[in-house]
Amino acid sequence: MTILSVEQIQSRLLSIFPEGTEQRTYITREMAAKTVFVCLYANAIEGLDRWIRPNQVCRMTEAQAAIMGDAEREKWYVASGKNGFVPPVGVPWFADTTREPIRDETMGDGFLPVRAIIERQGIPTTSSKGRYALEEGFAALFAASLSADDFNVLAVAWRANHLTKTALARQALIAGGALSAGGAVQVQFPNGETRALSAGPSSVIAKAVIEQFATRFLKKPHVLWLSESGNKVVARDERLAATLGIVIDPSKALPDIILVDLGDDAGGSDLLVVFAEVVATDGPINRQRKEALTVVAMDAGFEEEHLAFMTAFMDRSTSQFKKAIVEIAWGSYVWLVSEPDHIIDMRNGTAKKLSELK
Repeated sequence: MTILSVEQIQSRLLSIFPEGTEQRTYITREMAAKTVFVCLYANAIEGLDRWIRPNQVCRMTEAQAAIMGDAEREKWYVASGKNGFVPPVGVPWFADTTREPIRDETMGDGFLPVRAIIERQGIPTTSSKGRYALEEGFAALFAASLSADDFNVLAVAWRANHLTKTALARQALIAGGALSAGGAVQVQFPNGETRALSAGPSSVIAKAVIEQFATRFLKKPHVLWLSESGNKVVARDERLAATLGIVIDPSKALPDIILVDLGDDAGGSDLLVVFAEVVATDGPINRQRKEALTVVAMDAGFEEEHLAFMTAFMDRSTSQFKKAIVEIAWGSYVWLVSEPDHIIDMRNGTAKKLSELK
């Protein structure tokens, strides 16, 4: 039986689990591809009653992986599952101590929750017996004979059966954003007007902030200011600014988007002005940025109690989010295009009991 190379398996994993998949790093990295390879090499597939231990992934070598004879593979499978095994050829892929990330991250946090890998039942936790195998439908995705079209059809069907509706929706939103990033991005404002933004991921996020975030989290949203890279002003509502007594000075270090929520109170007690930054590369609202924007806002005529600050990202799994989360300012918000109904409150102030936050 022909087995795909580790590189080919990883390529398919990246397709099976697109951007927006939870724990995507754990189930698409090289370690995950090597885990799938060893399962295939050992015929550890649902229904065959063959199971591997995490340290068998560690014990595989490049030289062994190139040996495809049935007898040789069986000999390796039996021997590598025993304590004290030393690979007969080549250098182990990982040290035996690396089995914990394979067990806890790749399998425990990654493959097992989506049932890409199944766990053997009825054996003690402390048992040294193999306990992991590929789910039958998942294993079928790595058949070397599959054409690209057949693989895509099977992958779509497998995701539909194994991922939650929320996970699928999240992936679809990410994919939609990626497609939109390829051409000019049309943004519809809350008042029905439209504006065109240059192609790119920042514009996709900005569009979502205006069309999705504003309608979900603001009562009566209006776009006061919209700019894009290069400080190009796309929209500026001078009439609304004049009505609110606000002076917008383009020479100031303004955010990408300023939204105004006029609220329900005619007296303006629930007026809220949201300073929003979109992050496709870097530049979240950190402490220094928040302080600078507060000064700009107050100079422009805003009152501090009517200000809110928000940083928008495409998804929690992106490197941009992971890099920026450590510096995002307390007392601000984080919103994700891929999970539009949720918002992260970087709560500031005195500590409260959890029961008081409900």
